[in-house]
Amino acid sequence: MNAGGDRFLCICADDFGMSEGINAAVLDLVARAAICAASCMVLRGAWATGAASLRKVDPAAADLGLHLELNRPPSDSPAEPALGGLIAASYLGLLRPGTVRAQIREQLTRFEEGMGRPPAFVDGHRHVHQLPVVREALVEEVALRYGLAAPWIRSTAPPAAARFFPRTKAEVVFALGGRRLCALAAERAIATSGALLGIYGFDGGAVAYRHRLLQWIAICRSGDVLMCHPSLGDAWVAHDAARRHEYAVLRTLAFPVETEGGRVLLRPLSRQPPVKSEARAQSIE
Repeated sequence: MNAGGDRFLCICADDFGMSEGINAAVLDLVARAAICAASCMVLRGAWATGAASLRKVDPAAADLGLHLELNRPPSDSPAEPALGGLIAASYLGLLRPGTVRAQIREQLTRFEEGMGRPPAFVDGHRHVHQLPVVREALVEEVALRYGLAAPWIRSTAPPAAARFFPRTKAEVVFALGGRRLCALAAERAIATSGALLGIYGFDGGAVAYRHRLLQWIAICRSGDVLMCHPSLGDAWVAHDAARRHEYAVLRTLAFPVETEGGRVLLRPLSRQPPVKSEARAQSIE
């Protein structure tokens, strides 16, 4: 029985380009139709080798986007720079808008050169795209660069955003600037995704991740994005064990998935039926 009607979910694998193991996992999951989007780190060493294979992916099968970085390590190293300094600088007005804008331009250009087309969407590594100064620069650059064909921007709104004090990791992420990002995008008529699913502490094994994954799918609404971080394994990459568990679970995923609320189908966000503005707003109220 499908009493609730069909819903469309976009499952996006982040960090393509960070390592060969991540690249291989993402390409395999796209081929298996277990995910339908990939977010690319164009400043990392594995981007050059992975882009040629990713370019062969049918745009109708997967949205390919830019995973914006602003505080990448000086080389592909096990340690990611602490995020606290960037967050503090953004809120204290210490980031230079011109410098941030230049970094955004450079990465958009690298993506276009690697893929032969603009990104279908833009988001941020560790959600940096929503921070003060960054979000303003990103929205302005995307609007001016692409006009009416602007890529959609990933919202960080949790399924039910906290109205006052955030309690969960997902709510804390959104509180760092997600609401203002969505407002800025709306002002420039740039589409945004709905709720962001898939945030957790990278804890637990494959069984725990499968349980979480099925819960996220069960509560999703059309227009939502479920992010994931699969990898075949690179010991030097942060959260390598969790990434391998995610891959092991995702590779067994088959759509449509039947839930109590109806069927959930996998579909790139750019190819989903439009979501009414009032329904989208419920994710960020």
